[in-house]
Amino acid sequence: MQQHGLSVIVPEIQFLSMLTGSELLAKVKELGDVSKSDLVRSCGYVSTKKDGGERLNFTAFYEALLEAKGLSLGNDGVGRGKGGRKLSYTATVQGNGNLLIGKAYTAMLDLKPGDEFEIKLGRKQIKLIPAGGTEEE
Repeated sequence: MQQHGLSVIVPEIQFLSMLTGSELLAKVKELGDVSKSDLVRSCGYVSTKKDGGERLNFTAFYEALLEAKGLSLGNDGVGRGKGGRKLSYTATVQGNGNLLIGKAYTAMLDLKPGDEFEIKLGRKQIKLIPAGGTEEE
């Protein structure tokens, strides 16, 4: 990348997977007395903001640490939206005719942007079948 005759070197960013369980406990013990930010970063609880900056995911780190130590925070966050609301497993057609399936549901199914499905319509129900897959009950 050239900018006014100067070379700009972009450092290679290494992404760590988020440590959990005994690996997380071992890493925390290994690091010893470091800053909280360094601890969270070293254990892989980092994401990238829209502007390219670094976001440290303290909450996810501490939840994983508590779980690794045998403490559970309810249902591990599955099935809850913002503010701890429980999922209703119902959907309402919006005023514009769209049927919205929220992020909490797609996260439970480990769906990623770009995943494709065939829509099967039944009487008052909709089935989403992965493209190229088979219908399962």
